[in-house]
Amino acid sequence: MIDQLESAFNFHQQALGLRQARHQVLAANIANADTPNYKARDIDFASELKKAVDGSQAQQQNGGLALARTSDRHLAGEGPAWQGAGSADLLYRIPDQPSLDGNTVDMDRERTQFADNAVRYQAALTIMNRRIQGLKNAMQPE
Repeated sequence: MIDQLESAFNFHQQALGLRQARHQVLAANIANADTPNYKARDIDFASELKKAVDGSQAQQQNGGLALARTSDRHLAGEGPAWQGAGSADLLYRIPDQPSLDGNTVDMDRERTQFADNAVRYQAALTIMNRRIQGLKNAMQPE
């Protein structure tokens, strides 16, 4: 039962995690808008979400995330199926108009992407909350 619930929410969990990671990357771009030679970065959300969902499904089939042991006396450890944002590939943005100090942050683009990501994060939260409410209503007796 629990694994069915986990698989039902896996996509939304991965999407929210990646949205949060992208929000941090975009915030770092905005914070470093005046830093010389700073290169703006971003996450290719669609490809990272596909990798995260495919990877977590493979880990669920294999029984979770397994750790390599260097000694037989070490405890076998298992971590969560979600790999987190640290594994997301950060890409560099190609600037529309290069600056003299080497900074590639375009504030208009960054603010637009930041606002878009915030709206999509809120929408994903709303969808997930409604799914949870639907499951709770289905489990309650009439």
